[in-house]
Amino acid sequence: MEEDLEIRPAVAQDVPEIVAMLADDPLGATRESPDDLTPYLTALARLTDEPNQHVVVAVRGERVVGTLQLTVIPGLSRKGSTRSIIEGVRVHGDERGSGLGTRLITWAVDESRRQDCQLVQLTSDATRADAHRFYERLGFVASHVGFKLQL
Repeated sequence: MEEDLEIRPAVAQDVPEIVAMLADDPLGATRESPDDLTPYLTALARLTDEPNQHVVVAVRGERVVGTLQLTVIPGLSRKGSTRSIIEGVRVHGDERGSGLGTRLITWAVDESRRQDCQLVQLTSDATRADAHRFYERLGFVASHVGFKLQL
């Protein structure tokens, strides 16, 4: 089943399926709006124009079954190291537990190495205990406390 999985850059035609996955959980249901894809299409166009932004989808057959965004950030700290941030990881409901999430994160880590990153980081909502166990199983360490300021 793994051999029929492709991880590729997202395109505008993928947006409805991406947004459906973003909205398919208690947190996403309160902050996503699948009825109006305009802001998502605008965002994807902006992201596609940025060389350090990588929005990808996992496709099985003709169906989008997973997604994530990888951002590469050059920096001064850590002796001028480059880091990456993984965001918006989603796996279609009927694919959870199939190993697809591991494949997506492995892709992101491998791409981060390819882009000479020295660190990969991600955040996960404090309420997502299953996701925390998943990331820890993949070697991520919950080493920081995150903060947000809603604008």
